[in-house]
Amino acid sequence: MTRFVLASGSQIRRQVLENAEIPFEIIKPDVDEAVIKAERADLTPAEMALVLGEAKSEAVSRQHPDALVLGADQTMELDGQLLDKLPDAGLARDRLKAMRGKPHHLHSGLALFRNGRKVWTWQQTSALHVRDFSDEFLESYLEKAGWALTASVGAYAYEGLGAQLFERVEGDYYAIIGLPLLPLLAVLREEGVLPS
Repeated sequence: MTRFVLASGSQIRRQVLENAEIPFEIIKPDVDEAVIKAERADLTPAEMALVLGEAKSEAVSRQHPDALVLGADQTMELDGQLLDKLPDAGLARDRLKAMRGKPHHLHSGLALFRNGRKVWTWQQTSALHVRDFSDEFLESYLEKAGWALTASVGAYAYEGLGAQLFERVEGDYYAIIGLPLLPLLAVLREEGVLPS
């Protein structure tokens, strides 16, 4: 079987792969996302997700040329702007108020590299429509959400309490939580990581 590496420290991506019973190991990439975002400010949020995923995959692939390496990233776009994760949970109230009653987009970018060369990429966008929630709900949410306020760019974990923020979504569940699984499974079968 082909050695498969996840170039990510994301707990949710790890969980998705484990739940699908995909054999993999984790090697965190040494990639400075802030530098890439500054140098490539001309990119759209969707393009940025793919560029960041490629950078992670390539960095680990150069160190482990025998492996098929997956790099993944997700960006959030609100009102045409690329947003970053919040450095402090205290900022979540303003972020959530800005999102209230409006759609935003999550862009997923996946890249597979082997021996420092790109093998495959995938970009997928999901639209999430935040409901016009009350201030009372917002305060209750902020009190209960905990780690989710800074773990994701939208200050929510869609797979948990964060689902209560939305009235509807357009997109694949796995893409929304950060790892479009079905297209990945297809290419892993082609590349010999999984049986066909």
